[in-house]
Amino acid sequence: MESQQEQPLIGESPVFLEVLERVSRVAQLNRPVLVIGERGTGKELVAARIHYLSPRWDRPFVKLNCAALAESLLETELFGHEAGSFTGAVRRRLGRFELANEGSLFLDELSNTSERVQEKVLRVIEYGELERVGGNDTILTDVRIIGATNEDLPALAEEGQFRPDLLDRLAFDVITLPPLRERPEDILPLAEHFAVKMSGELGLDLFQGFSERARNLLMDYAWPGNVRELKNVVERAVYTALGDERPIADIVFDPFDSPWRPRPATADEAADGASWAPGKPYDFKQFIQDREIDLLKAALEQCRFNQKKTAEYLGMTYHQLRGYLRKYELTDAE
Repeated sequence: MESQQEQPLIGESPVFLEVLERVSRVAQLNRPVLVIGERGTGKELVAARIHYLSPRWDRPFVKLNCAALAESLLETELFGHEAGSFTGAVRRRLGRFELANEGSLFLDELSNTSERVQEKVLRVIEYGELERVGGNDTILTDVRIIGATNEDLPALAEEGQFRPDLLDRLAFDVITLPPLRERPEDILPLAEHFAVKMSGELGLDLFQGFSERARNLLMDYAWPGNVRELKNVVERAVYTALGDERPIADIVFDPFDSPWRPRPATADEAADGASWAPGKPYDFKQFIQDREIDLLKAALEQCRFNQKKTAEYLGMTYHQLRGYLRKYELTDAE
C-alpha cells in the first residue's frame, strides 16, 4: 500500500468526489472494473484504491503496463512459461495472473494487447484458468482484473481492434476519471501537496507558499498532462526557488521554452526569415505572442471556428489548442 500512501488521491471537486464514491461502491464486489482517463489522471492510484478497499486488500496487488512489452514477452509475463518453452527459458516462471492469485491484477494500457492475449485474458475471466506458455497443464487462478486505458475501447471494438466479448466482461463497471481542467477546485490543493512534499525532499523546514501571481498561473493553465504534469511543474518551481524565502512567484510550464531552443527550419523559412522580423530592437516575447495570436485567429477562421478541425490544421491536439486559447483569452471565439 506504499504507493497509495505516497501519492494519495486528493480532491474536493464534486466530479472527483463522485468518482471516489463510485470507487468505494465497486471495490466491494468481486467483478472486473475498467478505469478510463487521459494520461496523468491517476488511473493507477484509483486501481490501487479499488484493491485496498476490497475484501482482497491483504492479498497481492500486481501491476503490469501492457504497452511496455512486445506481444511475445507480454504473453509470458501474464501467463508464465515452462522450462524449455523457448530459448533462454531455463526454468519455470510464474506469470502475473498466478502471482496475483486471490488478489488483484492491474492491467494498464489494456488497449495495446493483441487478439491472442485478449482471448487468453477472456478465458481467465470466464473460467478462472490458464496455461503457461509451452505447457499443457491447466492452472486455476482467482484474480480480480482492473483494466485501464486512455483509448475509446467501444470504438476500437467496432473497428475490430479489441474483442467485444472481452470488453463486455471487463466493463461490469467503468470508472471514467475527469481531467484536471474539469477539476479547478483541486488544482491548488494538489499543488500545495506536491510543493510540501518536494520541500521535504530538499530538506526545507517549510514551504513558503505560492504568490497570487503563481496561483493565477496555475489556475489559468489548461493542464494537458493532468495531475502528473502538475506534479512536475510544482516540483520544478520549488526546486528553482531554492534559497528564496519569499512565496513562489515563477511557474515554468515548458522547461524547453527558450529563445535559443534549436528548431528545424525549412529552406523557405531560412530564405524569408528576415522578411517578417522587425528591423529594429523589439520585445521578443511580445512579438512572438502577437504572431501566435494572429496565427491562431487565422486558423480558427480557416476552419470556421471548429476547434477540433483547427487543432488538426495546426498539427496539435485539441487540448493543446484549448490551452493556447485560454492563454491568450481567445475562448470567446467559441
